[in-house]
Amino acid sequence: MEFSSKLIEQAVGHFSGLPGVGKKSALRYVLHLIKQETQDVSNFSDVIKALKTDLKFCVKCHTISDHDVCYVCSNALRNHSLICVVQDYRDVMAIENTGLYKGVYHVLGGLISPMEGIGPSNLNIDTLLEKVAKEEVNEIILALNANMEGETTSFFLFKKLAAYNVTLSAIARGISVGEELEYTDEVTLGRSIVNRIPYNNSLSR
Repeated sequence: MEFSSKLIEQAVGHFSGLPGVGKKSALRYVLHLIKQETQDVSNFSDVIKALKTDLKFCVKCHTISDHDVCYVCSNALRNHSLICVVQDYRDVMAIENTGLYKGVYHVLGGLISPMEGIGPSNLNIDTLLEKVAKEEVNEIILALNANMEGETTSFFLFKKLAAYNVTLSAIARGISVGEELEYTDEVTLGRSIVNRIPYNNSLSR
């Protein structure tokens, strides 16, 4: 693709570096921005910069937040003795969108994947164990993807949490094996949370 401007070429290069954005789509975005008012483009630029400078990770559950403690963890009406363990922020959004879950979360920040060099020490597992040891936690829901990495991580947590007096459950599998939570429709995901089963039972499926 030939460009009449180095600036346009550089901008297209940055946009096309985003997931799922090809060169043609990137060029369309760039040309759209060129047509916008200067202030609108400046506001857009400021928001992108703020993503790196102003966003925080909740000190309690590790989800992305505008504040040190996220809106879920700071909500006294949530059930803080019920913790839903998820892979990342997108899963928190997906479950929140169901409107059916009233507990809190713990974001691992990934899944155990030896092929990618990701082990337990690379995830937010120690803080989960510390939370269970120090706080009143009655139940932990393992809401991880139904793939090899998700199952491996769930089993690792199952072994680690066995020493604590806490109920361990897994989301019911209305979700197909291999499917990621963020792409699951809200009704199916909501029912999977509500109809969760003891983790012990999920091992025999």
